[in-house]
Amino acid sequence: MVFGNAGGHDELAAVLPEVWHELAEAAQQLEHAFGDMQDFEFTVQDGRLFMLQTRSGKRTPQAAVRIALDMLDEGLIGNRLALERTAGIDRESLAHSCVVATGGAAPTPLGRAATASSGVAVGEIALDERCAVARREAGVAVVVVRRDADTGDITALESATGLLTQRGARTSHAAVVARQLCKVCLVGCSELQIDEASRTIQLGDTTLHEGELITLDGNEGVVYAGAARVEVDYPEELLARLDLLRQRERRA
Repeated sequence: MVFGNAGGHDELAAVLPEVWHELAEAAQQLEHAFGDMQDFEFTVQDGRLFMLQTRSGKRTPQAAVRIALDMLDEGLIGNRLALERTAGIDRESLAHSCVVATGGAAPTPLGRAATASSGVAVGEIALDERCAVARREAGVAVVVVRRDADTGDITALESATGLLTQRGARTSHAAVVARQLCKVCLVGCSELQIDEASRTIQLGDTTLHEGELITLDGNEGVVYAGAARVEVDYPEELLARLDLLRQRERRA
């Protein structure tokens, strides 16, 4: 059982420890009842906990594998369901990208933002759907940069490797869609200013034009100018567990 937004939970546990204990128990009961990781909503009124709704939570491929295998080990689901939930996920799907230093020197961050979907995205800045689609059709990777992102930006996001927004939070529509599409996403970048008239963005003291390269580090919540050096590693322990599951099914 895993909770997001640890800071808020720490505060709740400190202020209302009994409610926090009830919430932890309720989360475990929901997880066991549905046999899946749950994304639930709750409220606290006059010191009482009220559970509002629950649904199976969205997850990255790596999270999908880890959750399925952990639940299999705990006896919450069987082999067949674990296989169904990990079907189509291969080694490349579980690859983890990270920004590394070049020549011993780490790149200088231009801005910081909340991580809504992890990984690293490198691409040309695109300020709207037209630019994102055109450059993608030309075979160029793009990063969509917006003040906010809404349902109208879905085509632009489908064409992009990543999304950076000036406003928003991890639970915003843009963040949810980006996670579902497995796109790197940073939201709420306070240093970001967008000038649509001049087709430029400002990150602190640095001005970048549409079409210039930018790097989003969704692991650390950092924005870099240009193409940062990226390395890819693989969760070997998780891959070994997944392979063992599939071997058991083949022998069955």
